[in-house]
Amino acid sequence: MNIADMHCDTISKIYKARGRGENPGLRVNDLSVDLEGMKSAGYIMQFFACFVDMAEYDDPYKTLIEMIDVFDGEIAKNGDLIGRALCYDDIERNMRNDIMSALLTVEEGGTFGGSIERLKEAYGRGVRLVTLTWNYENELGYPNHVGGDGNIYGRANTDSGLKARGIEFVKEMERLHMIVDVSHLGDAGFYDVAANTRKPFAASHSNARGQTAHVRNLTDDMIRILAERGGITGINFCPVFLREGYVREEDCVSYISDMVRHALYIRKIGGTEVIALGSDLDGIGGRLEIGKCSLMPALGEALHDGGFSYDEVDSIMYKNVLRFLREVL
Repeated sequence: MNIADMHCDTISKIYKARGRGENPGLRVNDLSVDLEGMKSAGYIMQFFACFVDMAEYDDPYKTLIEMIDVFDGEIAKNGDLIGRALCYDDIERNMRNDIMSALLTVEEGGTFGGSIERLKEAYGRGVRLVTLTWNYENELGYPNHVGGDGNIYGRANTDSGLKARGIEFVKEMERLHMIVDVSHLGDAGFYDVAANTRKPFAASHSNARGQTAHVRNLTDDMIRILAERGGITGINFCPVFLREGYVREEDCVSYISDMVRHALYIRKIGGTEVIALGSDLDGIGGRLEIGKCSLMPALGEALHDGGFSYDEVDSIMYKNVLRFLREVL
């Protein structure tokens, strides 16, 4: 079974660990994602996010560049297992050479400080996807909860979307063949992206609000628009995005059955072609039935047992991502 996952926070975890004087690597580690685990599970591709919490670092852009340096070093050390993907031809070449592909992404468009020159610099360093916001308001727009203060359990933000600079950013990203990612973006911002872009765009790690009423999930209308545009959404393994009713993080469990339930619902609304994987591994808490990348084939088996054909399972597990990247990169 081939696997392509659109979101993990492993590089950020490695960066922070090294700041504490530790020295974990990407090949083998105690985190959720490592290269040997990916290879054993059948991965062909992983999107690696550089997540920068704007409230945690004095110079977010400097932090981003340092995270990219970590990514570059780990890919260079492990060329026998994985190679960079800057365009679709790179992915095909890596597959022919029997190595996995790594696509570099930025989670939090605020790291650029509103500078399109910095966006271009990041593109030059290999970044091919930008999640426009995280959980705070930034120079580009507003996140998915009212207030933009990091409280993702608040009321959905349906009024404040992209700012003028955010619209400039998404247009420049399209020109550069970068992926516009609307996960974390507010509802109004989603519609602003749809109105100001022409190419397919992505929600790299978001589920269905029709199944779990959380502001981080997509409404039915968003799923339809994403599907109509040829975009994709990656099923997120975070427990509170999969199931309602959790109060304390220590009680949260990420069940494979809930992932299947969301996938079935999204298929009903937008078709199988809009569904992908966006695990968010190394970026989420709670108890995870798929807590290691090596366990990912269990989801494919559960999708088939839950009512998806083998062809549909292949589409969800990797083919939809490849089709999307062929169009956008």
